[in-house]
Amino acid sequence: MASSMRLYVFLGKELKSLVDVYGDEHPYKKWIDKYSSEAYQATMLETEDLLDKLSVSLTGEELDTMQKLYHQALKLEMEFFSAQPIDQQTVLPLSKHHIPTEQSLMLFSDFDLTCTVVDSSAILAEIAIVTAPKSDQSLPESESQLARMTSADLRNTWEVLSREYTEEYEQCTERMLAVEKVEDFNYEGLKTALEQLSEFEKRANMRVIESNVLKGLNIEDIKRAGERLILHDGCMHFFQTITNNHNLNVNVHVLSYCWCADLIRSTFSS
Repeated sequence: MASSMRLYVFLGKELKSLVDVYGDEHPYKKWIDKYSSEAYQATMLETEDLLDKLSVSLTGEELDTMQKLYHQALKLEMEFFSAQPIDQQTVLPLSKHHIPTEQSLMLFSDFDLTCTVVDSSAILAEIAIVTAPKSDQSLPESESQLARMTSADLRNTWEVLSREYTEEYEQCTERMLAVEKVEDFNYEGLKTALEQLSEFEKRANMRVIESNVLKGLNIEDIKRAGERLILHDGCMHFFQTITNNHNLNVNVHVLSYCWCADLIRSTFSS
């Protein structure tokens, strides 16, 4: 009970601010009104205060057990909310009425974090680190010619590159968002911002190339990693549905800054 009360209060207030705009005609009105109320928030605080007092005398092991139960309770609550029916689905047309014999639908999709659960660049770096020689390991003559770094050096280099990327990305976006807010669509302003972002990506990619962290990667290792890459729920089904629909004349293109097209191909072919 205690573990879910704060979650209820948070959800109640967030949903209340949204549904008020559209009136009271929805099936969750009573639920939202109850858990967004000041009275329920006061009850939550009293319950948490009581739980804190009762926990003072518990041992470390008992506190660990309570924490596990707390997390399990929250997990069950999240599963409960995820199972609730959607009252109304919103469908937006992608295009006008499609005539396959006369028209071709061209569909573009991002890859990293849009289709995938994790960023593929980290996958490639991990392959390089795992397959790299240890500091005390001698290399076969064929591999020594590649002058690959040791796994420890690779990991350190990748951490530096990741930190530099994050810091520069934040600086770049802050500069882009620092300009005066526009009321209407500003093509030139958007073009300039995207050019700045593109230049940042080029610099970041050049640092990776010059660092040689991905040098000597085996293409078969990359393909195997792509086959095991986890996609978001429904992603593969979406692409299969549109490509198998004989009433659609569709071309699907994946646009990505992923450094390896073979990784993308193996992910979808699996």
